[in-house]
Amino acid sequence: MTDPSRPIPIYTTRGDYEAFLVYPMIYNLNGEAIGFVTSQREVYSIRGEYVGTLTNDPRILRKRTYDYSKQRISVPTGYPMKRVAPPSAPLPPMMAELSFDTIDVLDEYPELLPTADAGEFRPDMD
Repeated sequence: MTDPSRPIPIYTTRGDYEAFLVYPMIYNLNGEAIGFVTSQREVYSIRGEYVGTLTNDPRILRKRTYDYSKQRISVPTGYPMKRVAPPSAPLPPMMAELSFDTIDVLDEYPELLPTADAGEFRPDMD
């Protein structure tokens, strides 16, 4: 049985280590929360917007054409919004080629997983 508090590296299709998962939260390499995973392996941004699916590789993938009918869901509470990132990760597994209708979110659209304080709605620095 694996330790649920043990970080799981998330890779890009090119094999780059870009994020890590400490279930259910996903963090960038600065240790800031950028999203979360549901029990069905659906990935949502920290703002509750659907992003894609966590694969076994592990990568975050989504279809190029997407039906925007998924509702926003709330971020799980009781989990830290910051963590210390693991300094390194194991070598990535061999990644399968992606078909044209599938994209790697961390490779092509990393802006879909912003930090909580990113964007126009972040608090002012006073």
